[in-house]
Amino acid sequence: MQLTEREKSLFATLHEMKMEAGSHAPSVYMIRDRIPDLEIKVDACFLSNPYATDLFIERLGSDLIETGELRNVLEFYPSQNHHVAALLERTIHIDKQHIFVCNGAIEAIQAALHRFAGRRVGVILPTFSPYYEYARPDQEVVYYTLSRENDFALDVDDFIEFVVNNEIDTVCLINPNNPNGGYVPTEGMRKLLHAFEDLELVILDESFVDFAYEDEQKTRRSFATETVEMANVMLVKSMSKDFGIAGVRAGYAITSPERVNALVANGYLWNISGLTEFFFRLLAESEFHEAYAALRLRYLEEAGAFFDALGGVDGIHAYSTKANFCLVELDASIPIEILAPLLLIRYGVYVRDCRDKIGLEDGQYLRIAGRKDFENDLMLEALKNAVGACREVS
Repeated sequence: MQLTEREKSLFATLHEMKMEAGSHAPSVYMIRDRIPDLEIKVDACFLSNPYATDLFIERLGSDLIETGELRNVLEFYPSQNHHVAALLERTIHIDKQHIFVCNGAIEAIQAALHRFAGRRVGVILPTFSPYYEYARPDQEVVYYTLSRENDFALDVDDFIEFVVNNEIDTVCLINPNNPNGGYVPTEGMRKLLHAFEDLELVILDESFVDFAYEDEQKTRRSFATETVEMANVMLVKSMSKDFGIAGVRAGYAITSPERVNALVANGYLWNISGLTEFFFRLLAESEFHEAYAALRLRYLEEAGAFFDALGGVDGIHAYSTKANFCLVELDASIPIEILAPLLLIRYGVYVRDCRDKIGLEDGQYLRIAGRKDFENDLMLEALKNAVGACREVS
């Protein structure tokens, strides 16, 4: 099967956009602006719970649009950081003095690396690229690379030894990890945090923690309460993934009161929008939490079934995951430079080509997010068809 001239042209356009986007995937908006006639049916590049997005939209309609309250949210300034932290206090059961509200978790990550980190930053690869891209000029990033042969699982004892031997003073941990979905169970993470209690800074990114669990009831596990007692730890939490509201830009960090005050006093007093504050007010409601909890379980069931099915697609190896996405490896007969754009151009399925991820650049890896059930079915069918077509394309 040959590529058409239009498909060849679209391949080139998508490649140009990827080069412009750097270490991140081009947004759906960017693709639609540049290729308006390309139908995107499923965005499996973005990582979120779409059922939670539905819940937020429902409350946006009933609480703001139908009541006319939206005008006030848009016209007036939102509350200051410390007041929104007080709203979160009763939601996450952490004293407001330890809470820094941020414009997306990435704001807290950048602030922590720039203001509180030492000069030798330990980063586990593969990872979310800002953890090394946002390093200060005077910092050295020291990489610890996870092994494909070990399914990209973190060896806790070996990593502790690595940090000590390399005189690292700052460590970045993501649990579950992005982009492979690897998860360090509670006891392993506790061991890491205690081993690193004398470092200048430990960033613990729990942005995907709502998708991780260690029991049959799928109970959410977090170190929020424990890290309050650890002065060198900053726990970072994005709301984009579990609540499906990346466009709202909502997140928070839990750290020492001294660090919270240092941030708020130096540029972060009014750093969120009125819509972000509206979301945090919803988060404080028990009714909203109960509705979200049911949708979380529904999504976990559907996503888990989808990830299991991915491993059954010919030519694809799906790695174990405790996140809402799955890292898959293509066999040598399926060139990734053809499969990824072909999925989008012919089948409307947008997935993340991971060749720009340090630690994965020499392999054939895709990151695929779980979506709603009908979208997962569409993706599975598209993958099967695209794999077959890809092997025939010359």
